[in-house]
Amino acid sequence: MIFKRALQRELLSTAGAVFTILFTIAVTVKPIKILGLAAGGKVASGDVMTLIGFAALNLLPIIIILTGFISVLMVVTRSYQDSEMVVWFASGLSLRHWIAPILHFGAPMFILTALLSFIVTPWANLKSTEYTERFEQRSDIARVSPGKFQESSSKERVFFVEGVAGDLSKVKNIFVNTFQNNRDSVVIAKEGEMVVDAKGDKFLIMKQGRRYDGSPNLPNFQMMQFERYGVLVESQSPSVILDKKAESLTMMELWKDPNPVNMGEFLWRISLPVMALALMLLAVPLGYVNPRSGRSANFLLALFLCIFYYNIVLVSQSWVKQGKMTLMMAWWPVHVVAFILIFLLFAWRLNVNSRYHPVQIWSRLLRYLGLRKKSCTVVGGAA
Repeated sequence: MIFKRALQRELLSTAGAVFTILFTIAVTVKPIKILGLAAGGKVASGDVMTLIGFAALNLLPIIIILTGFISVLMVVTRSYQDSEMVVWFASGLSLRHWIAPILHFGAPMFILTALLSFIVTPWANLKSTEYTERFEQRSDIARVSPGKFQESSSKERVFFVEGVAGDLSKVKNIFVNTFQNNRDSVVIAKEGEMVVDAKGDKFLIMKQGRRYDGSPNLPNFQMMQFERYGVLVESQSPSVILDKKAESLTMMELWKDPNPVNMGEFLWRISLPVMALALMLLAVPLGYVNPRSGRSANFLLALFLCIFYYNIVLVSQSWVKQGKMTLMMAWWPVHVVAFILIFLLFAWRLNVNSRYHPVQIWSRLLRYLGLRKKSCTVVGGAA
C-alpha cells in the first residue's frame, strides 16, 4: 500500500511538470505558423487566438501520450538511479508489481486521449475549417474588388469589379475577360458573390449579365443574356479536400462512408489511446539503468522506440489511405507487436537470474573465455 501511494504521488507530480513543459512548447511553436498565415492574408487577424485554441486541442492527444510515457520512464529511471528499486525488490516486490499502479495512473489518460481523439479533435478541425473558409471567401472577393484588374492564378482570366457590398460578401458591376483555346470571352454582370462547392472549388457566381464570345467582326461571334452564371476562380486538389473533410468527420460518419481516406483517419484515431497505454507499459522495463552508470543510453533507446512506434502507425495510416491495405488488416499488427515487445522486455527483466537470460549467457561466455585464456597461459609457461 505504501509502495502504491508513493508511486502514484510521484507519477502525478512528474506528469504535471512534463505536461506543462510539453504544452508550453506546443502553444509556443504552433502560433508561429498561424501568425504566418495571418501575415500572409490567409486567415483573419481577429481569428488568430481562436485558431490557436483549435490547434492546441488537436495537439492535446499527442501531448498526453508523451506525458504518460515520459513520466513513467522518469520515475522508473530515478528509482533505479537512487537505488530505491533495490529496496522495493528486497521487500518482496518485483517489476510486475508496477503494472497495476501504472494502469491505475494511465486509465484517465487513456480515456481522455480517446475522448479527445474521437470527439474533440474532429470538432476542432471542423470549426477551424469553417473559420478559414469563411475568411477565404471574403479574401477572394477582396482579390477581385474595388477598381483594379486582377489576373487569376491560371493566367487565363482577368477580373474587375467596381465596388463591394457593405458586408464584403458581394461585389457589383463585374467584368471578366477569359482567353481559352485562342478564343476571347467577356462576361459583364450587375452583381456577384463567391461560393465554395462541396468539392472545394471556388466559383464567382454572377447575376443579371451578358456574355460575349469571340470578336464582333467574326462569324462565330455570340452574345447571350443570363440570370445566373458561374466562373471557376480556384480549384482544390481532391486529395487535400478528402483529407480535410475526413479530419472533420465524426467516428460514425467515418464508419458509414468507408473510403480509403476515411478509414485511414479512423485507424489514426483508434490508434492514439492504444499507443498511450502501450507506451506507458513499455516505459517500465525501458526505465532500467545501472546506478553506477549514466542513463543517456536508456533514454535514447526509449526515445527511439517511441518515435519508431509513432512512425509505423503513420505508415499504416498512409497505406490505408492509399488503398494498399484494409483497415481490418492494418490497425492491429503494430499494436500486437508492441504488446509482445512489452511482454518480452518484462520477462527479460523479471528473469534476470535465469541461466538462459542474455546477461547470464554473456557472463558465462566471458568466464569461459577468461578461463581458457588463463589455461593457455599456464600451459605456455610450463613449456
